[in-house]
Amino acid sequence: EVVVWVDEAGQTIGIENHAPTATIPPAQATDLPPILIVPDPDSLLVPEIPTEDDPPEPENVTPNRKFGISYSPYNDDRTCKSQERVDKDMEAVSEHEYVRIYGIDCNQTETVLAAAKKQNMQVFAGIFNLEGFPDSLETIMDAAAGDWSPFHTIAIGNELVNGKHNSAEEVVQAVHTARGRLRDAGYEGPVVTVDTFSVMLKHPELCHASDYCAANCHAFFDANQTPEKAGAYARKQAKQVSDAAGGKKTLITESGWPHGGQPNGAAIPSKENQQKAISSLRETFGDNGDLVLFTAFDDGWKEDNQWTFGAEKFWGIQNP
Repeated sequence: EVVVWVDEAGQTIGIENHAPTATIPPAQATDLPPILIVPDPDSLLVPEIPTEDDPPEPENVTPNRKFGISYSPYNDDRTCKSQERVDKDMEAVSEHEYVRIYGIDCNQTETVLAAAKKQNMQVFAGIFNLEGFPDSLETIMDAAAGDWSPFHTIAIGNELVNGKHNSAEEVVQAVHTARGRLRDAGYEGPVVTVDTFSVMLKHPELCHASDYCAANCHAFFDANQTPEKAGAYARKQAKQVSDAAGGKKTLITESGWPHGGQPNGAAIPSKENQQKAISSLRETFGDNGDLVLFTAFDDGWKEDNQWTFGAEKFWGIQNP
């Protein structure tokens, strides 16, 4: 996976190569977010004003739970986690309403779905890129086996425009194609594409094609941010994305803080600061729950480069 890092003006300042090795089938790992824009932390997300019909709501929501949490099914040696290991991982994150996964490699749609069902959690599923699309949707359809109630959302791509893998036009067409295929298969829930909030601001058509705006956003990659501001930072970007899309709902599909690594200006990784950031995110989004926390466990299989501040492996919130 190639990640393009941008400054506040949207100019490219660096490029990162980031993907699992061949021991995992075609890589579906998460991308790091780009350097972010300095926000006004006092702003709040505006109420949703749908441009067309209201987006479909996820089914089978469990009361008294909020937020999703992201998850990667890879061991530190980059092999695929077993069903038993995935079961234990889902038990550990069962306080969350749903779990976000990124692709279809490692048979993850099936293994995570089975484990999540045991905890009465939903799954935010997806395909990581457009390789093999739209046939790649068959893996998700097969895992569902006609029962779509455990699915929160299905995403078509993660940061495809930011990574310069596809144009916005190509992604929009893929979302429309996927929605048609999934509707024919009986899925009536949200279909979206996920990209960075900065890309969503430049390409609101990605939001318009999606059933809601799905944006990744991390305060840590803005050198002016401290962990106490993480929630306000993400909320501000959500508001800006919604405004750019005519008031459409925005869900922040990644936001977190590392507990290890080197400082990025005022953004300092530590266990204490991670706790502060996660508390800030939970509090700020407590009224609507439109947030996926990043990420469940440390990703020991990832590698650092000059843009990751030595923190790439250390974003896990609920490590054993």
